Amino acid sequence: MLAWFTANLGTIVVSLILICIVAAIIVGMIRDKKQGKTSCGCGCEHCAMRGKCHNK
Repeated sequence: MLAWFTANLGTIVVSLILICIVAAIIVGMIRDKKQGKTSCGCGCEHCAMRGKCHNK
């Protein structure tokens, strides 16, 4: 077991780092959604979904 762990230590560390980054991105997206922030970054004047995606 210890030999397997040491042989794959680099993969395990990189995987844990990537999992943490993805989790932080998801938490940030959920937090932004709860605060009513949008991800589109543009105005809604000419959007076909105007009035549908943002609750006011």
